[in-house]
Amino acid sequence: MHLKLKRWGALLLAFSFIVAVGNVVGYHTSFIDSFIAMLIISAITITGMSLERIFPVHIPSIIFISIIGLIVAIPGSPTADFVAHYVSQVELTTICTAFLGYVGIAIGKDWEEFKRIGWKGVIVALIVITGTYLGSATIANITLFLTGMI
Repeated sequence: MHLKLKRWGALLLAFSFIVAVGNVVGYHTSFIDSFIAMLIISAITITGMSLERIFPVHIPSIIFISIIGLIVAIPGSPTADFVAHYVSQVELTTICTAFLGYVGIAIGKDWEEFKRIGWKGVIVALIVITGTYLGSATIANITLFLTGMI
């Protein structure tokens, strides 16, 4: 487990660097602020992944990651101002661009596996992506409406 977390840490560090550079190039933000933000996000991710492995009942790491993210950023938390200041410096599209680039490389590396899935797998993937997007947009719209932002 220790080796796996080291590998994830190295990947997240490289990912943080790439996102910070992309944020500077695309949105003219501070590299240091963007990199600190990505290190915060990476630390939350590593902590959530570690908790998944040591918790006696299987709970997906995304739940731990989400809960930790909420705790450190919720207003009134001692870390809220620090986390909100830095994480707000990173544009979501920069993270998505870097992540999708990684996914493209991973698919290209396993092209034979991807071809074996066939066209049905592509249709299912498109439906899942569309459903996730529409669900997220709906939740965001409802939240913005309920908070009076729109």
